[in-house]
Order: sequence, then structure tokens, then C-alpha cells
Amino acid sequence: MSCEFNNISKEEEKGITYTDAEAELHAKEVGVDPRPNETLVEIDERGAFIRQPNAFIKPFGDKPGDNKAEAGRYRIYWATGCHWSNRPVIVRDILGLQDVISDIKVSHSGETNVYGHGFGNQPDHRDPVTGAYFLSEFYKRANPDFKGRATTPTLVDVVNKTAVNNDYHRLTNYIEVQFRPFQPEDAPDLYPKKFRKEIDEFNDWLFPHINNSHYRMAFCQSPEAYFEAYEDFYESLDKLEKRLETNRFIFGDYITDADVRLYVTLVRWDVNYYHNIGPVHKPIYEYKNLWGYIRELNTIPAFHNNCNAKELALSGPKRDKKEKLFRGFNERILSKLDFDAFWKYDGERAALSKNPDEVYLRHPKGETYEEYASEISTTIWNSPSWEDRNPKNGTLSVDASINPIQGLL
Repeated sequence: MSCEFNNISKEEEKGITYTDAEAELHAKEVGVDPRPNETLVEIDERGAFIRQPNAFIKPFGDKPGDNKAEAGRYRIYWATGCHWSNRPVIVRDILGLQDVISDIKVSHSGETNVYGHGFGNQPDHRDPVTGAYFLSEFYKRANPDFKGRATTPTLVDVVNKTAVNNDYHRLTNYIEVQFRPFQPEDAPDLYPKKFRKEIDEFNDWLFPHINNSHYRMAFCQSPEAYFEAYEDFYESLDKLEKRLETNRFIFGDYITDADVRLYVTLVRWDVNYYHNIGPVHKPIYEYKNLWGYIRELNTIPAFHNNCNAKELALSGPKRDKKEKLFRGFNERILSKLDFDAFWKYDGERAALSKNPDEVYLRHPKGETYEEYASEISTTIWNSPSWEDRNPKNGTLSVDASINPIQGLL
């Protein structure tokens, strides 16, 4: 399911409709185009889904021309149902940057979402800070020739009202590194400088094999592409299950950026993604280590508050109230489930760590920004070439079942 289609606004819940006619009027007023359909324009000759590259990838950094970190200037536009966009909000909250980078949730534009992400859950269906009706307005203002999908997350410069960065591959890293001066001195270090190469390599493997696997299954148009993605996902889960048998978190004793990325996909698999992928080989809760792992992360407020299973299960579309016979599984069963009891963490995984009471590596006292900063790596997944973005290119130098820095973090 696309990020756009998992969000029911409060107005929609109350029966207040944001009509397609109204959305069309707003679109004509501000000059935005209908949202492209990825199942038509992001499918290769094999019927496989090849996700569009991100449009705004200029890095944050210290070189001339780089985006510059600044308090109060940027706003994260995100969606509850979009796991790509859950990431930067989780990281921001872990690092204590809520007063530095603001955020707003987007929702449907009109009844059929023909213009993509909008603000149907806001007064007058406008972003209260910028006055925009659609996320794509920020894209058009930044690049009048932009023709793709406006996606979440997008970091917007609220002064210039332009899209600055929608590169979910590296956006959390910019928040971790370039926004370090605005974090508490002893903030968690989610991206340790000495291990960035290993974290980047793992994250770039995680993207096609786990994070994007749902979309590869849900949007593909051929059995060949479907089963390729299906087998890839479950084989990768098996490797991560083995890795987490001896590692509390992906890279050892402490949470890193990679754990945020894995969590946001796995937490929604059994309650949301299963709708669109056909027969489920095995639910996540049957993987002993993965299940314990995401339940532990779920106890942490930044994870739970911005991406929790109950909200994901109950935020999907509801059948017409007149329908008495058939209701979806989530509405019939999951809505009655005691999520707090089912997701209760037993504390067992703490025994894997040499420091059971601390889940974060902390920045050392006296560390300077210059000591911590580095240029953030680029990624093949932003290449304009479809062949470069083929999932087969997601490889690791060490098998994913093995932690290459075992005992070092």
C-alpha cells in the first residue's frame, strides 16, 4: 500500500468530506498537477516495481552550496502510514530536537487523493504554517519542472516555502550529524562516526530487501516480480532473525540509525502490510528474536508515539457502516485485541547487552561538532538510472546474518 493511502483524517472520521471538486479548485488555484500513478510509471519491462529516485537530495553539510542546519527553519511533512516518513520524526525525538525541527502530518487531498498528499486534517484544508493546500506545491516552487510524486518525508524550508530534502535514504543521517549542535550534549549517538561505513552499507542493503519489499510485492505487475520480492524478503528476515539471536540490536548493544529503519517496516507488517502482499509465509510474531526486538523498541516513547502497531492497525479504511456481512480482519479482530498485552516486552533481550540498562551510546562530554561531523555518503538508490535502482544491487560485503562490528558497539 502506498504511503498516501493509510491515513484517515479526523475530519473524515467525523464525516466531514474533503471533496474531489474542492481539491480540483485548490489545484487550479496553485497550479499543481494530479499525482502520477506508480503502478503505471514506475514498473519495468519485467513487471517489477522500481521506485522513483528522490527529487531533492542536496545534502546538509559544511561545504559551500550545502543545506545548512538551522533551528526553526525546517518542518518535516510526514504520514502515519508511511514508514519512510516515520524515520526522521523518530530520530528527531530521540535526539531532543522537537523545538528545532517542527513537523506536520499530511493526509488525503479530496476523496480519491488525486493530487496526492494534502492537508485534509487541517482547517480549510491548508497547512497552517505555509498556507499550502498540497505537498507538491513545495516541490513546484523548488523546481517548476518537477513531474514526479511528491513523497513523504519531505523537509521543507518554511521561510522560502520550498522543498529542501526528501531523501529518506540519508535524511536521518543529516539530522543526526549536521543538527548535532542543537542536540543535548549527552544526546544518543545513533550514527557513531567510526562505524558509519558499516551502517551505511547495511542500510543500503536493508532498503531493497526489507524496507521496500512490501512495495515490490504490492505494486509489481507480474508473478515473476512478485515471487522474486517475496522470497527475497523472507530470506532476508531469516538472516536478521539469526543476527538478533546474539545481538540486542542490529549492531550490538546500542540502538543505531539502522534499528529505526528496520523497526518501522516490521512493526506494520502483521497489522497493515499483509493486506497487499498475498499469502503470508510467516507473521513477524513467530520470529522469536525479531518479535522480541521490535517489542523492546516499542517501549521507547519516540518509537511508540510516532509508529505503533495499534494506530497502524486501526487507521486503515473502514467499510460502509451499512455493510453487515463482510468486515476486514483489522476491523473484526484487531480492533478488539489488547495491544498493550500482546506487545508487552518481557525484558529478556537486555541480557544480550553488557550494559542492560542503557539502550543508547551517548556522546562523550566535551565532544565538538568538528570531531563528530563528516560528509554523509551518497547512495545508489538515488541514481536516475533504473538499472542502478534494481533490487539486485543491494549487496553486503558480509552476510546480513553477521554483525561485522560484533563486540565493538
